[in-house]
Amino acid sequence: SLFSSSQASGVQVADEVCRIFYDMKVRKCSTPEEVKKRKKAVIFCLSPDKKCIIVEEGKEILVGDVGVTVTDPFKHFVQMLPEKDCRYALYDASFETKESKKEELMFFLWAPEQAPLKSKMIYASSKDAIKKKFQGIKHECQANGPEDLNRACIAEKLGGSLVVAFEGSPV
Repeated sequence: SLFSSSQASGVQVADEVCRIFYDMKVRKCSTPEEVKKRKKAVIFCLSPDKKCIIVEEGKEILVGDVGVTVTDPFKHFVQMLPEKDCRYALYDASFETKESKKEELMFFLWAPEQAPLKSKMIYASSKDAIKKKFQGIKHECQANGPEDLNRACIAEKLGGSLVVAFEGSPV
């Protein structure tokens, strides 16, 4: 194959990407106002010159949007993904098991069938670069179409049959 996984693509990760991940990960929000500004979901793309992974402008959901401008955050997140190109994304999933309520970050590689081959190759080969910056993420999901992003598939990724609800709705 053209790409061995050890051969990194040499793509850089923008500082802002790392900062957003850190903010989403630590969740040390004190005031309700700060909580509202926290990101529930954010999408990352390659810069136009393909040398850097950056935050995609305007492609985010804030915690404060949920229940206000966004009814179903996960559905909204899926609709933000481009039909014919690849993306990386972070999603702060809230779900319930029989024992407890949890919030955990999920990392997505979105590589739809209709994306150009070149795009699929560079996103796949640059995945390690961004994953290295996202230390401690338990859940990773590669999706090749909307059918990979249905609630059942996500629940499966988050803990299989132990998961009874995702984003407030029964699975």
